[in-house]
Amino acid sequence: MRRRERQNSSAPEAELFIESLDHEGKGIGHRDGKTIFVDGALPGEVVLASSYRKKPEFEQAQATRILKSSPFRVTPKCTWFGICGGCTHQHLDEAAQVAAKQRVLEDCFKHIGKVTPETLLSPIHGPTWGYRTRARLSVRHVQKKGGVLVGFHERRSSYVADMTSCEVLLPHISALLPELRALVASLSILDRLPQIELAAGESLSVLVLRIMDPLTAEDEVKLRDFADRHGIQFWLQPKGPDTAYPFHPLNAPELAYSLPEFDLDMPFRPTEFTQVNHGINRMLIRRAMRLLDCHAGERIADFFCGLGNFSLPIARSGAEVVGIEGSQGLVTRAIENAGRNGLSEHCQFRVANLFEMTPDSYAEMGGFHKLLIDPPRDGAIELVKSLPDSDASASQPSRIVYVSCNPATLARDAAVLVHQKGYRLKTAGVANMFPHTAHVESIALFER
Repeated sequence: MRRRERQNSSAPEAELFIESLDHEGKGIGHRDGKTIFVDGALPGEVVLASSYRKKPEFEQAQATRILKSSPFRVTPKCTWFGICGGCTHQHLDEAAQVAAKQRVLEDCFKHIGKVTPETLLSPIHGPTWGYRTRARLSVRHVQKKGGVLVGFHERRSSYVADMTSCEVLLPHISALLPELRALVASLSILDRLPQIELAAGESLSVLVLRIMDPLTAEDEVKLRDFADRHGIQFWLQPKGPDTAYPFHPLNAPELAYSLPEFDLDMPFRPTEFTQVNHGINRMLIRRAMRLLDCHAGERIADFFCGLGNFSLPIARSGAEVVGIEGSQGLVTRAIENAGRNGLSEHCQFRVANLFEMTPDSYAEMGGFHKLLIDPPRDGAIELVKSLPDSDASASQPSRIVYVSCNPATLARDAAVLVHQKGYRLKTAGVANMFPHTAHVESIALFER
């Protein structure tokens, strides 16, 4: 038994009533005026909890026994749930997970942004198992565990979970985990291969091996044989993501996803950012296009455009789209994807550091009728602060669709748009991009 588990098991237990969930999906209870965050506990439950971290203002604890169970508690599907840190919500009914994420979004708007959507959108959700087309798996050679481990980190630990399957990975990749362990264990660089990254398209699954030392000729033979037997492609990455290159087979199908509703085919490199859940991505794009309401003749900006995931659907409407992104590699990919889909005449793409946007640099881009903003977790605070003020309404975009992977920064940016720029928060809702996790993907519409 690991040392941290011995510490937990010897810690005194306390009975707690769980009042709600926090933004990470932990149960919240109170004892002697102190807030206790409890892993594995659900609202309405009475649990015994053992603290593993104590601070003057709060404690973090683990539920050790459920004395009164929530009606929304379910049996986790995954054998490794509670050990693996990849999922935190498998014990909560799937519909209740979505409702909890909607409450997180509403709470962030209320407490951080001091704003309230005029209406709420119905949540976007879909299949909750076998959905992950992207994953970064850690690799460790642990002699005490009998060899090589391949998987996600354990909960609250840097250790790699001793797992041989994963219910949220694509089924054919989950089934490969035991053989991947054996493959890495047979390589000469088993102690110099810290990571395997999965990137799956519709016709190909790629595994990118992060190699710290060169492969031997015997290693290469083993990788080729594995790829041929399992119908995957190996890439090798000797240093940073830009150094990754295809190893075998070189005649594999193209790595790409499609957006059939917009007649688009979207190739990508396995180290380039794409959404983890292709089905939810399609539904999110459909909703974004409906909210944005694009028309021919409009000039629309797509900020943090990536490889064109939203830009090309906008261009398909006949509008002129200007995609802005901080990565030259992604801009190059977006330009290639526009050309491949016959949309170059409707698209422009530029490289710019959107985290350093100013009113002057925004004005230099020319006027836009509408905006789509899809930032990383840090949000887009400098961008929204740079937009024209409400007293310059003629130059203000009439409509802004904001797609977010962090409800806290969305709420912060919403406060600027509503309280400083004069927009109304018309509607907002969540998309369950990462089922069984606390991750909240959301979308919001702002109108002048």
